[in-house]
Amino acid sequence: MSEADGNWKITINTPMGAQEVTASITTSGDTFNGKTTSPMGDSDVSGTVSGDTLTWKTSITQPMPMTLEFVATVSGDAMTGNVKLGMFGNAPLSGVRI
Repeated sequence: MSEADGNWKITINTPMGAQEVTASITTSGDTFNGKTTSPMGDSDVSGTVSGDTLTWKTSITQPMPMTLEFVATVSGDAMTGNVKLGMFGNAPLSGVRI
């Protein structure tokens, strides 16, 4: 079991304001699977694990279609990282275990 396994509340500080996402994460070696729930809908996610860092991509359709690229580092019950918002630059993320 990885330190990242479990349920998380993640806040992404986008140019359009803070967006909250809940995520459940299950790691398996150097990969993980999970599910996210947000006001923009639910989606399945999968990505890679390198040490205490998770990397994944997800596509959204609201407020406009784009691919979000996440890099998050887990330390105990906290998560910090960055989201690349397509052509809109980057947004910091922070998370807490719930």
